[in-house]
Amino acid sequence: MVKAILFDKDGTLFGFDATWGPWTERILKELSRDEDHLNALAVAAGFNRKTQAFDPTSPVIAGTPEDAARVIAPLLKTYTVATLTEALSRAAETVEPVEAVPLRPLLEQLAQDHKLGVMTNDAERAAHDQLSRCGVTEYFDAIIGFDSGYGAKPDPDPLLAFAAMAGLAPGDIAMIGDSSHDLHAARAAGFVPVGVLTGPATEDDLYAAGAAAVLSDIGALPEYLAAR
Repeated sequence: MVKAILFDKDGTLFGFDATWGPWTERILKELSRDEDHLNALAVAAGFNRKTQAFDPTSPVIAGTPEDAARVIAPLLKTYTVATLTEALSRAAETVEPVEAVPLRPLLEQLAQDHKLGVMTNDAERAAHDQLSRCGVTEYFDAIIGFDSGYGAKPDPDPLLAFAAMAGLAPGDIAMIGDSSHDLHAARAAGFVPVGVLTGPATEDDLYAAGAAAVLSDIGALPEYLAAR
């Protein structure tokens, strides 16, 4: 029986491209010197400016701000990876999150019978800020970022940290995510790995990464959990 649910943030609680597409266009414009430079930055980030969407193989999708900085910083004269990581983490606090489904009623329902948490490869502060703007921080027992001291996905350590916080065995916890990083981390930690299709990955991608089930979005969780 699943007693706790650990959510990824981007592509899971929030629609990935709807949230990060407009933000990425704005940030890359601020960083670029001219149109050609802007297009080069977009290619490096795996970002399609016409569709405002990310390529499924983009390191930005499931990576940390440092991962994004590593592919962009070589094209910028005034930033190192470290300074760009810091700048991107601060800028992430300005994103306008687009909920994958209406979050408050869903989380209120799930919190009645489950402990809830978030583990994101984004910064912890940015995650708190975005979830606060959606008015849902009260439903989470823990909000963990890549900089919270437990590491980042696909390593299992941040998931195991949540299990310790919740006082539960890993097998009693479901990890819900939209990327292979989420599912690989879930498998390594002994969590129940559940994929959702609100990020760039396809159903086949998620099953190939080890998903026990793939849902259209997190709105399908109550029915899925009731059937287990």
